[in-house]
Amino acid sequence: MAWHDGTVTAPLTPPDQPGPHDPWQAPPSGSHLAYASGSQDDPDTATELRQAALVAVLVALAGIVLGLLWLWLAPRVPLVADDTAVFLKNSEGEEAIGADGTFVLLALGFGALSAAAVFWRLRRGGVLVVVGLALGALAASLIAWRVGVWLGPSSDVVARAREAGRGVTFDAPLELHAVWAAVLAWPFAAMGVHLLLTAAFGPRDPEPEWAGFSGYYGGAVQGPLAGPGAGASGGPVEPSAGPAEASGSAGPAEPSGPAGPSGGPSSSAGGGGAG
Repeated sequence: MAWHDGTVTAPLTPPDQPGPHDPWQAPPSGSHLAYASGSQDDPDTATELRQAALVAVLVALAGIVLGLLWLWLAPRVPLVADDTAVFLKNSEGEEAIGADGTFVLLALGFGALSAAAVFWRLRRGGVLVVVGLALGALAASLIAWRVGVWLGPSSDVVARAREAGRGVTFDAPLELHAVWAAVLAWPFAAMGVHLLLTAAFGPRDPEPEWAGFSGYYGGAVQGPLAGPGAGASGGPVEPSAGPAEASGSAGPAEPSGPAGPSGGPSSSAGGGGAG
């Protein structure tokens, strides 16, 4: 016989009728698809391109300052000439490697400053701004190298030796021996400092609020819902009493005794007590 525990369960939503918060349902009228990030129709792409170009140009122009400082601070390599050749005045001197070291140290400092300035002004800049910073730093290093060489002593050592005369000391041309190592110092320093600043002080995405999920499910987020066979505590529910138990019977009726000689029952409810 069918039974139930007396509880009422809410009807389930039919599978062919999506709920009001179904993310796969058709968008409401008047809505449109958002443009993909980085597409030509995205209004932020043009702004980011302008910012990246401005950063690249300004950082590249800063290379002129680096070139002037390198020309001013780099140690000079003394040369001396006689009637036959030009020689180093101090064969054990470290002035040549000192010029490379001065350029690298200055480039590292300029890289840190440029990265800090870009991060301060364009903290929410995207990938294009970082690419502009890297390209501008590379161009700045090349410009600084050429400015120092161009404004420094002439590279025509023979002509300068003739002008100076025999036994007179003059400066060797300013040059970089480890060109690519020195040129890449500024870009690497700028990228490293910008990455550290972004990791430490960059904008963060907002943390998801768990309370927001209650609207999707139509209520507070709970565990598994109880089925028809579960009670209030979530466990199985014992079957309720049947019709026989509802009428007060403790169990099935006991069978009657054997029939008497007359074919009737040997005892009845009243006669059994009398016999």
